[in-house]
Amino acid sequence: MTDHRLRITDNGLRITDYRIVCLAGGVGGAKLAAGLAHIVPPANLTVIVNTGDDFQHLGLTVCPDLDTVMYTLAGMANAETGWGRAGESWRTMEMVAQLGGPDWFSLGDLDLATHLTRTQLLSEGQTLTAVTHHLCTHLHIQPAILPMSDQPAPTMIESDGRILPFQTWFVRERWQPPVSKIILPEDVKATHAVVRALETADMVIIAPSNPFVSIDPILNVYPIRALLEDVPQVVTAVSPIIGGQAVKGPAAKMMQEMGMEVSATAVARYYGDLVDLFIYDRQDEGAFEERGEAVAMDTMMVDGDGRVRVAKEVLHASLNFLES
Repeated sequence: MTDHRLRITDNGLRITDYRIVCLAGGVGGAKLAAGLAHIVPPANLTVIVNTGDDFQHLGLTVCPDLDTVMYTLAGMANAETGWGRAGESWRTMEMVAQLGGPDWFSLGDLDLATHLTRTQLLSEGQTLTAVTHHLCTHLHIQPAILPMSDQPAPTMIESDGRILPFQTWFVRERWQPPVSKIILPEDVKATHAVVRALETADMVIIAPSNPFVSIDPILNVYPIRALLEDVPQVVTAVSPIIGGQAVKGPAAKMMQEMGMEVSATAVARYYGDLVDLFIYDRQDEGAFEERGEAVAMDTMMVDGDGRVRVAKEVLHASLNFLES
């Protein structure tokens, strides 16, 4: 018999005991994580974030997805770009360019403070998990934000016989080189904190992030995929493809180049049996063909209210799945 701990009330969703884990990367992941953070008690929400994008730049450890999630939950993200800090300035990078330094990856003056602090704490021997907790504490972020691993786990892109580090392909090359293969590292292990979060999770929500370079790097970390298959009562995924296009970023282009149909149906098939419930946008309601449990809703998150609305509806659909 289902334990009805998550209920719809006149005041919206009220969650008491459900433990929810969100897998996130990029802007779409950060937006849904922020929506969930407005609804779910902080002690009940953990966001596991892709670190396959992490790299060294100007001697600093840069974690783009972790920073996007942190800035978004802290209410200080750049609303126009979806990444970086609001109210940013670029005087340091302008001087780097003047001095002939590598300015292809821009770090804003405020953003630099994050990378400087992270790099210093890592150099003192702290783990990326501990450093992320430190940063979140000082940014007054209450839900747990966890890197998928404390080990480096760089995502590489194969294109026309070349192997490109992800940020080289994504930023320096403006994600234009065609993608023939995505190469993920072997023997990367999840932290104790990540394993515990998944072992105790009632629901896992896969955010509308790029399945190939935001979510797959997380699933590739041992033993995350196996835990998702065995532990949660429901694994729900939200499609990043709406009307044959990616809401943001290169997901649609990558799907075409890897010989996939660009559709929510293709994303559902890609996740396959890992997912119990698939959420797709109403724009695709007539075209969605995959069998299995699926729900159509308005998945666009154009502002803070939209993030909360989508988070509520995703949780509501997940609850209905559990009760069915």
